[in-house]
Amino acid sequence: MSIKVENLTKKYGTQRAIDNISFEVKEGEILGFLGPNGAGKTTTMKIITCFMAPSDGDVNVDGYSIHEHPDLIKKKIGYLPESNPLYHDMPVLEYLEFVAELQGVQKDQIKKRIVEMVRVCGLNIEKHKKIGELSKGYRQRVGLAQAMIHDPDILILDEPTTGLDPNQIVEIRKLIRELGREKTVILSTHILSEVEATCDRILIINKGKIVADGTPDSLRNKAQGQEILRVQILDASSKDEIISSLQSIETIGMVDPVQNNENTFVVNSKPEHSSRKDIFNLCVSKNWVLNEMSPIETKLEDIFRELTTD
Repeated sequence: MSIKVENLTKKYGTQRAIDNISFEVKEGEILGFLGPNGAGKTTTMKIITCFMAPSDGDVNVDGYSIHEHPDLIKKKIGYLPESNPLYHDMPVLEYLEFVAELQGVQKDQIKKRIVEMVRVCGLNIEKHKKIGELSKGYRQRVGLAQAMIHDPDILILDEPTTGLDPNQIVEIRKLIRELGREKTVILSTHILSEVEATCDRILIINKGKIVADGTPDSLRNKAQGQEILRVQILDASSKDEIISSLQSIETIGMVDPVQNNENTFVVNSKPEHSSRKDIFNLCVSKNWVLNEMSPIETKLEDIFRELTTD
């Protein structure tokens, strides 16, 4: 089930929380939604879930507009907001039953769905406690369970791993990847490693505008702009000979020795060129041992900082 956001704007007085943004999320895709605090992520997700009306633009979920069919759209979406509002005085099982009834789960299926959510979200040990007695991590699991209790086609998760320990984070990442095989997922997080481990595609928003859209690899390649290689060559007569030979290659722009690492160099290819084959052929012709030739990738953290800071 796809989501299509078209020219979406949300104004608060003269301030634009989101400013004429458009994007699409396809069925079976996990979209990582990134941005600094105040960038417009939560506002966008609230509009998609029909929790908030936009100032302008539209969102179509499975072909249905949020303006014309909000009740129908709500049934198709499971939403875990950042604040994770829960009724702390309710026991876990009673709360999940309550949410299932609210979401219109058939009465003969409610018990089955609760058992499934307790299993999937790892709540078995704590299932008889009141929500207020749970740790923050287990409350987050209850929040995930309520978002999925009605088996929605779309999941929108705002900071889903907040408060979880490392083992729990791995489990939730695995769960999200499995869900992404058959559902459309929008995942907002500040943990960039989580995006790389979980998401098919990344959308970065800053000051209400989309500043990047693509896979982690495509964003790195675009930011890098040129090929950068780490090269280690053995059996040459001297480091100077290696440098001069590499610099003589037409596709190479710059060669820098790596400090405290003998015969290892950072090689910058010229824009729109690759030097890998030429370096390999050079080593063959010189009878040198090419011990390492690996790409140096721009980190996602560096791309995020570059796109979201002035």
